[in-house]
Amino acid sequence: MSDHSHFKFTNSVLFVPIIAVLVIWAVFWFELNFQTNLTKFGLYPRSFMGLRGIFFSPFIHGSLEHLYNNTIPLALLLASLFYFYRDVAFKVLILGTIFSGIITWGIGRPSYHIGASGIIYLLASFIFFKGIFTKYYRLVAVSLIVVFIYGGLLWYIFPTKDGISWEGHLGGFLTGLTLAIFLKAKIPKIKKYAWEQEDYNEEEDEFLRQFDENGNFIELPKEEDLNSESVQIKYHFKSGKDE
Repeated sequence: MSDHSHFKFTNSVLFVPIIAVLVIWAVFWFELNFQTNLTKFGLYPRSFMGLRGIFFSPFIHGSLEHLYNNTIPLALLLASLFYFYRDVAFKVLILGTIFSGIITWGIGRPSYHIGASGIIYLLASFIFFKGIFTKYYRLVAVSLIVVFIYGGLLWYIFPTKDGISWEGHLGGFLTGLTLAIFLKAKIPKIKKYAWEQEDYNEEEDEFLRQFDENGNFIELPKEEDLNSESVQIKYHFKSGKDE
């Protein structure tokens, strides 16, 4: 990875989560400071005007507790998405927001649906299932971490509690699963050691050459000793008597 691409990659991992968190807090501050309510810009099911909420609702929160509960999961999951799946991260965000919003718009109760929790379910679902599908041990580990931290979220895709948009959660969960199935993402190549290569030859292995057939260590001469020219020193003995 070049320095320029590494700089862009590092920026995206940090920049996107920070901007997302700043925006949702700025919107909440705007509502408090100007004594206004932006809930009308939320997603309202089966209403033409309610379609605008597909894009606006993730930035609107009903209370400080609602905002706080969404801040940390949103930041962590966005950072994970851009770190492990940077080549498809923006596709996941854009397509996921649209399709999860459409599902919510189609099945939701006649009420305004607001908050970033639908995006959180989208990210958690995609990261978990994509890691399992790739069968790459590092990504599977990330999936297990997601389950360990956010596994309790699964219950809220069902109508278990009043005042919670379980329809938005379900829409995000299903959309994340669908994108994990159909969206191709580059994964790191699994490193193979020398002895795992098809053309591996034990006799040419520098490490194994240091042992004999019985496993005893053999001290091989250093390369510089083999290449250096031998120097002979001759001593001539002279007696101390005068001739």
